[in-house]
Amino acid sequence: MSLVKFKRRPFGNLITQDFFDMDDFFDNRKWVRDMLPDRFWTGKTGEPALNIKETDDHFEIELAAPGFAKKDFEVTIEDGCLNISAEKKMEKEEKEENYTRREFSYNSFERSLQLPESVKQEEIKAAYKDGILSFNLLKKEEAKKIPPKKVEIS
Repeated sequence: MSLVKFKRRPFGNLITQDFFDMDDFFDNRKWVRDMLPDRFWTGKTGEPALNIKETDDHFEIELAAPGFAKKDFEVTIEDGCLNISAEKKMEKEEKEENYTRREFSYNSFERSLQLPESVKQEEIKAAYKDGILSFNLLKKEEAKKIPPKKVEIS
């Protein structure tokens, strides 16, 4: 005979262990992950990591997107936003005498970045190499930092 921990139930025998356990419901945080549709709460946003670096004359953006090819990306500039999306589909089918095996995968993401007014939107350049999508955004002349000038006192 084994010992089983007794759990006091708020509704007596009306609710059984197999159906619903009120104590475990509030103690177990799994329900938050399973019931909330917002991916923010689960920590799985589906967005690739992003690095942004600002220098005196430009911005550098690096987006980690391994496993994609150049043709999988679509980059647009609309209403002052840099919109980046990618979609990759793979299907494989193997037919033999006694079986058929099908495999498929689908990966996609979308990311939008509000561009500062100091960026020359017509001169944005992009490159994809070794799983990193890189952007170079030049600043307008009036937005570049002017080095300090020493004023002589007379």
